[in-house]
Amino acid sequence: MAVPGFIPGVFVFLLYISSVANYPNGRVTQSCHGMIPEHSHSPQTEPVHHITVSQVTFRPGDQIEVTLSGPQFKGFLLEARNAEDLNGFPVGSFTLTDSQVSQLLTCEDIQGSAVSHTSSSKKTEIKVYWNAPSSAPNHIQFLVTVVVKYKTYWVKVPSQIISQPNALPFTTPEATVSPSLTPPPVSHLTKPFSASDCGNKKFCIRSPLNCDPEKEEACVFLSFTRHAQSVMVEMSGPGEGYLSFAFSHDRWMGNDDAYLCIHEDQTVHVQPAHLMGRSHPAMDSRGHLEAVAWRLADGVMQCSFRRNITLPGVKNRFDLNTSYFIFLAGGTANDGKIYKHSQQPLITYEKYDVTDYPKNIGGSRSSLLLKVHGALMFMAWITTVSIGVLIARFFRSVWSKAFFLGEAAWFQVHRMLMLTTSVLTCIAFIMPFVYRGGWSWHAGYHPYLGCIVMALAVLQPLLAAFRPPLHDPRRQMFNWTHWSVGTAARIIAVAAMFLGMDLPGLNLPSPQKTYAMIGFVTWHIGTEIVLEIHAYRLSRKVEILDDDRIQILQSLTVAEAEGHAFKKVVLAIYVCGNVTFLIIFLSAINHV
Repeated sequence: MAVPGFIPGVFVFLLYISSVANYPNGRVTQSCHGMIPEHSHSPQTEPVHHITVSQVTFRPGDQIEVTLSGPQFKGFLLEARNAEDLNGFPVGSFTLTDSQVSQLLTCEDIQGSAVSHTSSSKKTEIKVYWNAPSSAPNHIQFLVTVVVKYKTYWVKVPSQIISQPNALPFTTPEATVSPSLTPPPVSHLTKPFSASDCGNKKFCIRSPLNCDPEKEEACVFLSFTRHAQSVMVEMSGPGEGYLSFAFSHDRWMGNDDAYLCIHEDQTVHVQPAHLMGRSHPAMDSRGHLEAVAWRLADGVMQCSFRRNITLPGVKNRFDLNTSYFIFLAGGTANDGKIYKHSQQPLITYEKYDVTDYPKNIGGSRSSLLLKVHGALMFMAWITTVSIGVLIARFFRSVWSKAFFLGEAAWFQVHRMLMLTTSVLTCIAFIMPFVYRGGWSWHAGYHPYLGCIVMALAVLQPLLAAFRPPLHDPRRQMFNWTHWSVGTAARIIAVAAMFLGMDLPGLNLPSPQKTYAMIGFVTWHIGTEIVLEIHAYRLSRKVEILDDDRIQILQSLTVAEAEGHAFKKVVLAIYVCGNVTFLIIFLSAINHV
């Protein structure tokens, strides 16, 4: 049972955009306090949208109409604040005029204290009513964050201040749009990164291992070069979307220090981020990055920057002179928005200190436990069970002599192969649970089918242990039950393998994996058809000989001998074919 969706052992990177613009349902309560979308762009500085109010004075209990208007926009977040403390909690509550375009949010545990959009449809005007509470402060100001598109938004656009009748005049300067941090200066790279110093001066991670970023467009390259108290970082790879890497204390996403290079409008943005779990990263300030540079050429995106080894007082940034697992991922980007990585991130096999002695390393896009899980399941349900079924069905007469403990040879081989299948299945079954630490809710139907296969794999030998004697009246019922359970297990196992191969935790190459699996199924069914046709023709030949009454005994012996020889040849070819398919799958698993 492979683990996804996680993606397992794994860094599931950049899943959804945690922003007003990319939450089409408008449920943006995580942005209530700062009212800042978690975008990789700075907000606009000159507001083009306006907030108007129906009156400039109010008393507790009053209901005031508030209107947001301006050029077309997709998302918004509206709150009322104490004009003397615009960083404080929302004040009062709102009443909607049109629940189709706006909705109430609960911010800071105050029900209905904010209003947001319900969809990403374009709007030019929103009207709501603000309900003044009994404990309202003397001066109120409405603030709104407006999003036109992912990279175009305004934060905390203010309204005019409204006041209670007997309040002293408000003298504090009105709030304006929150200032953005000035990004570091950016320069352009002039040539591809070189891997010639990897292991000598540079600490390098490459996928595929030892690929050349100067010659191979598909080479994903990450290097760290120490200079006194700073580290120079270089990253390059296919440039259709974004590239990213992260330092992590473990093999799971969460509390990680990440850096992204995002391709947008023939430009590359370098963006630090903090990974908090299976969600979109929280973008951080770029102020601590130096010597930022980038290049787009020949389908390859490059970016580089320098940062100090230690950054005292900078939140979410790790000290680089400590060992971490390093994640390397990439995916698509559109208009500055980044989406879930296109394949399972590469994770180093162990923790490394990038400021230590330079190394040239690789990693894996799949956990060792998941690789072993897949290998054992393929071995069980492609090789041992398939051969065991053919022997039981077509080789009873070929190996009918007693072999061990008075049992026929075919039965002994069949039983050994089926017990091996059950043992391999049991061992493989527990590995995803060990890896994941429990059940995976992100693996689709695969784990459910795996549990059914596991149950049938245990049930089948238990049924066989209570097999009635040959001439017992219950023997026929046993035979049908035994065949039904075994056939069901094989069919469900094949379905589970088809689904499991598509999970990112195993990361097998596509579409080759599907073709190989279809090839195995066709190979097995074709072999059964050949043996069935041969058995039918042999039975017809014996019937004809019996009718003619000519050298019956001698002819039957010759026919049987020929039939047995043919079956043995078919079985030998079938076993070779199955072993070939198994080697193909094991080789694919070993290289991910």
